[in-house]
Amino acid sequence: MRCMHCGANIPDDRMICPECGAEVQIVPDYNPLEDVLAREVKGSVEGATRQISSSDVRRYNRRADLTQNINSTRVLSQGELDRLREERRERMRRPGEGAQRNVRSTGNMGRRTGGMRNTEDAPRRTGGGVRGTGNIRSTGSIRNTGSVRQSRDQNLRSRDERRRQQQIRKREAAKKRRRNLLITLFLLLVLIGLGIYVVYQNSYTGVMKKGYNALQSGDYAEAENYFNRAIVKDESRAEAYTGLSEIYIEQNDLDAAESVFLTALETQPTNEGLYQAVIDFYMETEQPEKISPLLEDCESESVLNAVSEYVSSAPVFSLEGGTYEEVQEVRISSPTGGTIYYTTDGTDPTTSSTKYQEPVLLQEEGEVEIRAIAVNDKDIPSVVSSAKYTIEFPIASAPAVNPATGQYTEPTQITITVPDGYTAYYTMDGTTPTSESSRYTGPVDMPANQQIIFNAVLINNSNGKATDVTTRNYITRSE
Repeated sequence: MRCMHCGANIPDDRMICPECGAEVQIVPDYNPLEDVLAREVKGSVEGATRQISSSDVRRYNRRADLTQNINSTRVLSQGELDRLREERRERMRRPGEGAQRNVRSTGNMGRRTGGMRNTEDAPRRTGGGVRGTGNIRSTGSIRNTGSVRQSRDQNLRSRDERRRQQQIRKREAAKKRRRNLLITLFLLLVLIGLGIYVVYQNSYTGVMKKGYNALQSGDYAEAENYFNRAIVKDESRAEAYTGLSEIYIEQNDLDAAESVFLTALETQPTNEGLYQAVIDFYMETEQPEKISPLLEDCESESVLNAVSEYVSSAPVFSLEGGTYEEVQEVRISSPTGGTIYYTTDGTDPTTSSTKYQEPVLLQEEGEVEIRAIAVNDKDIPSVVSSAKYTIEFPIASAPAVNPATGQYTEPTQITITVPDGYTAYYTMDGTTPTSESSRYTGPVDMPANQQIIFNAVLINNSNGKATDVTTRNYITRSE
């Protein structure tokens, strides 16, 4: 221990400081047991020493624990003292860190308590009872120190155990909450899934799926029922009409399949999806020639724009149909492009007909009907365009022949007026001239002393048609 005056170390067996010579005074920490000890000492001096009961000791021990005063002492009965000594021996026999700490602590307390020998000496002079009290006091202080530390360690271990148990309970509670939450979410997802399934089964898509399943199994009546249910749910969607048409296609009834679409278009003339479904039907059943008539009757610009790639406009003729007196030339074109095919015998053209490459020449007199179609890039033929043309070449008047009929006594030449585009032919024996008769190339000499009948005709160089015959009667005489 250290001197309270100079701070020098004082050996345990010395009561005077070797440096400053001050007397060592032992002042123990305050402990309520000191009051009891004082009363005990006083009772011993008076010859009426009283032992302290176990209940008093436990009560004061509890107070000592609360105040954390490990240096306080207490007075024990001989039985308690023996019991504590026996417990100490047992602890000493068990090796461990806690026992070693208790031994060191007890040793220190013993050294600190050694300074109380003066207190023991004073009562020793009064009698043996007082000496016994001093021994008990000293030993009790040592025992109390170990017990306090042991109790504190037990309290700490108890608190740690309680804390650990609380943490375990918290973790278990958190696990339980997470488990309950997962179960709740799982049940919620199951309910949502069931709701979605029920809604889907009764939705347009669900009913359509049932219809196609029935169609694949060959149950046409059930399939028709489902497709009609889908139409009731949404008549503007074309899928259900396509499903109905496939029922008839499976039964090789293309007319009934076509009727499904055409009937729907009567009440929905602006339904773009329905028009597309009809076009797809015609393409799949190899009836592309029906697409153009369908679109020809459509008055909706939005529909025509939506299916513009399938539009094939009818050809246009450069010459209107009618009657013409001259050779004519007819050009054919298509507003939407494509390849043009035509006929001139009045029959409907196909892709096997004459392909239009140059204007059609009308040079024969008579009536001609031209029919044409245009085929677009998707091989969809247009509707047929047609026009009738009549060629009637004009007939010239009978040719003018000079001189006039009469009697001539002098040599005279006969002339025929020939207009452009004609050739004149004549005879002098009264027969009707043809293209096989004598061709007029210039004035013809009138024979002398004869009576002749001169007939002349004009034949059109383009069509071979002949004009009326001009007849002249000549009599020639010589003087």
